Amino acid sequence: MQSPVIGTTRTNPPFRCDLVGSFLRPPELIEARKLHREGALTDEGLTELETAEIIKLIQRQKEAGLPVVTDGEFRRSWWHLDFFFGVEGTEKIDLNAAAGRVDAKQRAETFRVANKISFGDHPMLRHFESLRDLAAGSGMMPKMTIPSPALFHFVQRYNGGDAYEGDEELFADIVQVYRDAIQAFYDAGCRYLQLDDTSWGTLCSLLHRTQLRSQGTDPDRLAADYVRLINESIAERPDDMVIALHVCRGNFHSTWFASGGYEPVAEALFGGCKVDAFFLEYDNERAGGFEPLRFIQNQYVVLGLVTTKHGGLESKEVLKSRIAEAASFVPIDQLCLSTQCGFASTEEGNLLTEDEQWEKIRLVAETAAEVWPG
Repeated sequence: MQSPVIGTTRTNPPFRCDLVGSFLRPPELIEARKLHREGALTDEGLTELETAEIIKLIQRQKEAGLPVVTDGEFRRSWWHLDFFFGVEGTEKIDLNAAAGRVDAKQRAETFRVANKISFGDHPMLRHFESLRDLAAGSGMMPKMTIPSPALFHFVQRYNGGDAYEGDEELFADIVQVYRDAIQAFYDAGCRYLQLDDTSWGTLCSLLHRTQLRSQGTDPDRLAADYVRLINESIAERPDDMVIALHVCRGNFHSTWFASGGYEPVAEALFGGCKVDAFFLEYDNERAGGFEPLRFIQNQYVVLGLVTTKHGGLESKEVLKSRIAEAASFVPIDQLCLSTQCGFASTEEGNLLTEDEQWEKIRLVAETAAEVWPG
């Protein structure tokens, strides 16, 4: 087993001990959302309960020794769709209703572009402002997570809509939506923004790449387009704002939808995408080896070595060994550590307990402190 080299601490994001963003919803919040959907709880009542639970969550994150804090995505039902629903010009699609599944046990929603899109007065600005105020004085940096511009295009391409003549016209408006979003979050005090993206997980998958080709889409061309889309979207970000990209292969209720290492997209993504950091899943063999990291430029790589899919703790010594292995492709001072994903990409949450969730967070914090002392 390799012995990891020792790196230095960081006081700016990404942090040596970082987190993807979402946490398991408390039972009270899950019940409140059910009552809200049924019309038995007002918007104000739900917001009040969300705020009370976020206050508790912030304290737990502080007790765990985290330098960064999120609201756990407690004000969302979906990690991505809530943001897309809030963009002006989009509309929600209930897939169960569309298919006539009146007794469906699982929620199934998506969105389409119905009209020309704009960022507008997006409700998630209030989400961040609330987190900012609730975390004030905690010593932790508030972090905002939203889905990436590439994912916006990737999801809507399946759902029709004739508001745009073609992709280039749509790309231009997606870029403007995200430039406006980035500036709005910055003006609200956000200095750490994470773009979450499952489209790259799809583009890593041999199965999905084959499916795309059968549909007449070149996955390599799509990867190049998505790098361009992300780069143009973040091109005007302020100098003191850190933007990270989290690549995910699916995390709904502990399930996944794609497998495959990063090699098919590594040169385009790691060699060309201008984000400040990559959050990369590396919790099991589905993510492949560290060799694709050889294309990383001067960005940071946050290694998602601790799984959120199930309980049970990884070996600290194995984590250190894997960090050392990754350091043979990326300098140790460009590496950080986190869980592989959030714990609840949707309100249903993953299949582990809250105690197991916090044990994993503490494991990340303790391991990072030993690899990067201070």
